[in-house]
Amino acid sequence: MKAAILFTGTGPILILTSYGSLTDPDFIAKLESKNIKKFILYEVPIETCRKKYGNYFELVSQDLGGKNDMRVLDYIGSHIFLNFSFAEMGDAVLKHE
Repeated sequence: MKAAILFTGTGPILILTSYGSLTDPDFIAKLESKNIKKFILYEVPIETCRKKYGNYFELVSQDLGGKNDMRVLDYIGSHIFLNFSFAEMGDAVLKHE
């Protein structure tokens, strides 16, 4: 499982995914199927998400269940910015049309 902050035109969202890589073409296609065609994506530590989101993290991660899926853990941009520093973010994955 991976966690990532996804910056889109409507602001950041925090996602969990069972894809093995954030650059997996099937993962990118999944985002595109949700009309997310231009974005900046940063991986964040899964353990940090587990600690900061507690039981809610457990619920969302259990809902992932199946292979090659994703779920939104947080969609409130200000909350995401309070929970994560830029230093915690991995290398950027960029996708533009």
